[in-house]
Amino acid sequence: MKTIIKDGTLITASETFRADILIDGEKIALIGNELTRNGNERVINARNKFVFPGGIDVHTHFDLPMFGTVSSDDHYTGHKAAAFGGTTTVIDFVPHEVSSLRANIDNWHAKADVKAAIDFGFHMNITQWDTQIAEQIPALEQEGITSLKVFSAYNRRMRLQDGEIFQVMRIAKRCGFLTMLHAENGDVIDILVAEAQASGHLTPEWHALTRPAWGAVEAVLRGIALAAQAQAPLYIVHMNAAGEVDQLQYALERNLPVMGETCPQYLFFTIDDLRRNDGSKWVCSPPVRSEEDNQRLWKGLKDEVIQVFSTDHCPFFFDGNKPIIYEGKSVAIPGKELGQGDFTKIPNGMPGVGDRMVILWSFGVKTGRINPNQFVALTSTNPAKIFGLYPRKGTLMPGSDADIVIWDPEMHVKYGVSLSQHRTDYNLYEGWNLIGFPEMVFLRGNVIVDRQQWYGREGMGTYLCRKPFTPFS
Repeated sequence: MKTIIKDGTLITASETFRADILIDGEKIALIGNELTRNGNERVINARNKFVFPGGIDVHTHFDLPMFGTVSSDDHYTGHKAAAFGGTTTVIDFVPHEVSSLRANIDNWHAKADVKAAIDFGFHMNITQWDTQIAEQIPALEQEGITSLKVFSAYNRRMRLQDGEIFQVMRIAKRCGFLTMLHAENGDVIDILVAEAQASGHLTPEWHALTRPAWGAVEAVLRGIALAAQAQAPLYIVHMNAAGEVDQLQYALERNLPVMGETCPQYLFFTIDDLRRNDGSKWVCSPPVRSEEDNQRLWKGLKDEVIQVFSTDHCPFFFDGNKPIIYEGKSVAIPGKELGQGDFTKIPNGMPGVGDRMVILWSFGVKTGRINPNQFVALTSTNPAKIFGLYPRKGTLMPGSDADIVIWDPEMHVKYGVSLSQHRTDYNLYEGWNLIGFPEMVFLRGNVIVDRQQWYGREGMGTYLCRKPFTPFS
């Protein structure tokens, strides 16, 4: 059946206009004024509503093993939460656990394919390095993977040395891939963590105090310098410190192909949240910083120095000893309580994939920090362009996938765990008053959320083979 969305205000990254949308099968067939029924088309009235392209979250971690447990959202529950927040595409990271990159990818497909409820893609972590791994990277394009993540932290686990990162960047450049960098100084972190432990400083705030912002700033500049020497594009993940934005702006002013993202937690929370009685909820890596950092990141979004708003979604139960009810079943997964009394054992990560768009709208658009077109650019269009999905995803135009959000800009909600749909026992924004919320969400023409009713299902998400990187503008 065809569908006509009538009388909505369409918002793209560059335009705002009144129009109708005709959906035929999985695609947008036509956009125009006063589209009329020619048969049995379903008509949805979007008068006084906004219509966006479905959100794209390019930084998620589902079903990720860590510290003897696993992130509490898998590729079904996390996708469902994303959909309720207006996100219809996610990109997850394939852990580099064995030497064979193909074996790692096959393992992640086995986890994701049968559960996926929205469309999804993969990045490839590169956390080991030798000539055999280097030789395997070009074949990733055949797997639809065109982005590689490297780390300057997590010594003896995931970190590559600078020369190895440089080699990854050069191979990525030749293949048309994009290198993504987790930027912290692993050597400094190891020294500070050992000193904190020796001194008995084990409360959650020490997670932040042992990962200082200067280490992130220095690592960002180092990564930019390596990329410049490799003549390769670079994408900085989860930017969290004011100085990182300064370094990114420095690179952009010199016409280097460098991009960056930030995440909700780095706009709203600080080390003071780690000092709360429930401070372990805010333990993530890199850590939350200061109000000054919050404000510089907001300015980076407004000034379009930062191109993408993602989440680094990696949730854990606050207290995995106490079950919750999820879709009628009791669920308990070991979580943050594993690190009670020792910050080094707290699983690093927090929920966010369902919160991203609703929080940014209320506290970005409604407050005037960004405009609605920037909102769409940050949450959908820019990610699609940077990560090889545009124009199939990330826009409203004939021929694009009918991933569409009908947004009620005047809906008032008291937000929290009951609305966020994450499979965990807390929400960072519990009790926050929001204005603006998704009313209907379409995935390739199928209604998957309608006024807080779920119509999606496991296995309906499609794996996306992404195109090579092209310069972003």
